[in-house]
This record gives sequence, structure tokens and C-alpha cells, in this order.
Amino acid sequence: MRCKPNNSARFRHQASAGFSLIELLIVVAIILIIAAIAIPNFIRAKISANEAATVANMRYICTAEVTYSTTYSIGFSAALLNLGGTGAATSTSAGLIDDILANGIRSGYQYSYVPTFPDPYGKFQSYTLNAQPQNVGSTGQRYFYTDQSGVIRQNITTVATSADSPI
Repeated sequence: MRCKPNNSARFRHQASAGFSLIELLIVVAIILIIAAIAIPNFIRAKISANEAATVANMRYICTAEVTYSTTYSIGFSAALLNLGGTGAATSTSAGLIDDILANGIRSGYQYSYVPTFPDPYGKFQSYTLNAQPQNVGSTGQRYFYTDQSGVIRQNITTVATSADSPI
């Protein structure tokens, strides 16, 4: 004898075959809550990474300046571009730093290099190097400064100077 299929079981199976609109909205709401928590943390991590890279780049430039000064015996470089370059090393294309950094922009920061105090022969005896975020709050929070002393200083509100606290 053959049993008749139970119609109520068939309908229950069809009703549970998919997700209801409420269930989908709950899942979307949970994803949005997780994203709202994660995105600010990601931005803070990116800012922190950019600042760490900037400090490393400033140390790199200071080392390149000392190398440039001792190699060419003409004082510090006249421009940040002189530290970059490829091919045969010269005093205008020393190849000590990469060309992106030599152009003054890297890791969300803009670098400003100014040679100072030329002697009677035109050799620069010192320099200043500032790094400021391209978009404050997005690419970085702090401003950095260094000079021929190699001490890197920071300021959290405005362009850093030699009077600011060292890091």
C-alpha cells in the first residue's frame, strides 16, 4: 500500500529553502557594524605605518647626506634631487636614495629640504628637512623635522622645528 505524501511537510520544506528578508537585513546590519569598528582601526594603522616609514626615510636621507658630504667634499647637497639618480654617481646624481624619495613625496608625506649656511666656496654646511602629511588625519598626524645633527623632532599641530621634542 502506498502512502500519500504529507502536504504540510512539503510546504514546510519550501518555506525553509531560503532566507527571509529579515534574516538578510540582520546579516547586512552585522556586517556594517563590523565594518564601522574595523575601518577606523585600519585608518589608524595606516597613519601609524606612514609615520614610521617617514621617520625611517628621514634617517635614510640624513645618512645619504653624510655620505654625499664625505664622498664629494663639497658640503651637503644643494637639493634633495642630487641624492637620487641612477647610472654613474656624480654630485648632481649621487644615487644614494631612490628617485621617488628624491622628488620629495613618499608614504603620504611631503618632504621639504633646504640647504643652509654656505661657506665662502658655496659649500652648504647644514640643512633642514621637514616632512608633513599630505592629508592630515588621513595619511599622517605628526609633522617631522631634522637637520645635519640627525635628531628627528616631531610636532602634532604644525610644522616641526628644531625647538620641538625629539622622538
